[in-house]
This record gives sequence, structure tokens and C-alpha cells, in this order.
Amino acid sequence: MVRVGLVGYGLAGAQFHAPMLQAAGLEVAGVVTRDAARVAQVTRELPRALVLPDVPALLAQPGVDLVVVASPSGRHVEHAAAALAAGIGVVVDKPLAVDAPSARHLVATARRGGIPLTVFQNRRYDPEFATVRDLVAAEALGSVRGAELRWERWRPVGLDRWRERLPPAEGGGLLLDLGTHLVDQAVLLLGPVAAVYAQVRSWTTLAEDYAFLVLHHVGGLVTQVTMSSVAGAPGPRWRVTGSDGTFVLGSAGAEASAFPDADGPPGQHGWVVRGERREPVRARVADPVDFYRQVAVALGSAHPQEGMPVDPDDAVHVLAVLDAARVSARERRAVDVAVAPEPSA
Repeated sequence: MVRVGLVGYGLAGAQFHAPMLQAAGLEVAGVVTRDAARVAQVTRELPRALVLPDVPALLAQPGVDLVVVASPSGRHVEHAAAALAAGIGVVVDKPLAVDAPSARHLVATARRGGIPLTVFQNRRYDPEFATVRDLVAAEALGSVRGAELRWERWRPVGLDRWRERLPPAEGGGLLLDLGTHLVDQAVLLLGPVAAVYAQVRSWTTLAEDYAFLVLHHVGGLVTQVTMSSVAGAPGPRWRVTGSDGTFVLGSAGAEASAFPDADGPPGQHGWVVRGERREPVRARVADPVDFYRQVAVALGSAHPQEGMPVDPDDAVHVLAVLDAARVSARERRAVDVAVAPEPSA
């Protein structure tokens, strides 16, 4: 059994990583947290796990096969680098870092040491995304001409969390939170991004709570990406247009939507619309736990990095897109997506 050290027991650690790790058959052997309430929570929910005060204490424990970094985003590189220095494979919750150069440096460090590294892009495993990818692969929409992705919610008063309190350089804001998911899905669907135009606002929080991105893909297609915490009428999550029709999906139950009929009844994920006609789309089966099942299989193989579920270079590209988006919003122009240089040893 793979023994896992989990760094952080907030929203990501407690609600995503720990349950999925257990469901995939991995053992959570230790958890890093100092918060008294979270210590008590770990004791209740993971009674066999050690509670440790910091990452060095975790890395000093014998028999840790994998470190999962679920700390605040601004500390991902610090904590992942410590695990890599100890020779232990790492899963980093998205985003891999707060910017592309930091992420690329981390990836290069892992490669030089021959240590497996992957990124928890769990939304790749959502049934709604599996549905969209299958439709596009089957050419059910004909030739795809463009897509719109949204993740909107209504929070007129910002939450009091590090995601809202910290500036982007320390991991806060929607671009690093929801934007990491949406841009990753857009790239998987339509290919790498060559340039981006963006508008970014901070209405209720220190970091951005609204962002609109126009992604110009290398192949010539365009994706519009919107993320917002200040949308009183959240729009459809997906709208993919092709030569033979448009796929529309509301919220898929993830967030309240102003267009709930866009989902359809249980067992359905959206519609293919052709003018006045619309056809129901059956929901595809997908299980986010498969991420950790793949990690476990990879760790038991001769070449662990090759079997990891997410190539960390994908996460570097997503961050390069977000870096360019910040420049675009600041300078009010389209910006080419730069490839961060390989750092020197």
C-alpha cells in the first residue's frame, strides 16, 4: 500500500484529497496542520494518521512513499521542493505554482532528480468534461468553431479565506483558483494557447473576483473563458459551437445556475442544439478517484513519471497563459503566451 503524507487539511486536503486517496486504496499516514480545529478533524476522520506540525517533521517520518501538497497555493513550490529534495514523489494541488517560471523550475528539479511529479487537475475527471470531450472526439458537432467556458457564482460579499485575502503573488484570486481548471480544460479540448486577451477586476476582494479571457489557440480557434464570484445570474458552464450544432450545459450541479434547464434530467448532461431542435446528451461516466488510482499504478511501475495522470508541463503552460492574462489586463492588449526558459542547474 502506498503511504501518503498530506500537507494541509483545509478545503482541498479534507474534502478532496483525503477521501479520494482512501477511495483509491492509498493510506494517509501523516497530515501536516497546526490549526487546532483541523487537528481535531484529522483525529476524527483519519484516526490512524499522525498529525505533524510542519513539512520537515513529515519528511522525517520513515516509509512515506508520496507527498500530496494541499497547502495554500503560494506555498506549493516551497513544500513540493522540500519533498523532491527528500527524494519523495509529489502530487501538487492545482495550481502547481503562482507563475510559470516557478512552476518550470520545479518541474526541472523533479526531472533532474528522476522523481515523479504530477498536478491534481481533478476537473479533468468530471463527468461533464468527459461528456464534452466525447462529443468533440465523435464529431457530434461537426467541425468545432469555438467554445465558451464559465464558472460563475453569486458572492456579493467576499469570503474571509486566504484565496480572497491574499494577493495573486501569494496564491489568491480566481485566476489561480477557477482559472487553472478552465484554461486546462480549454487546452485539452482545443489545443495549446498562443495568445490571450484578458479583463480582470477585484470588486469585493483583494485578489480578482472576476476575469474574462479570450484564448487564441495555436490551431486558430478561440475560446472565451469567464470566471466570477459576482454574477447574480450564473451562465451556462459550457457552450461549444460546431458546424453541425452547439452543445450547451448549465451547471451540472456544481454551482447554482440561472439556466438549470440547460442540464436536463438526471442521467443527462446538456443538449446539442440546432436552431429550434435540441437533442439530449447522455452523461458520460467519470470518476475523479481515478486520478489517484493512476498515481498508485504509476508509483508501482518501472517508470513512474510516464504513468502519472497529469503531465506537469501542462500545468506550466496553463500558468503561462494566466501570466500573459495578467499582462493583458494591465496593458489592455492581447499578449503572446511565452514559454518560460529552462532554468540552469
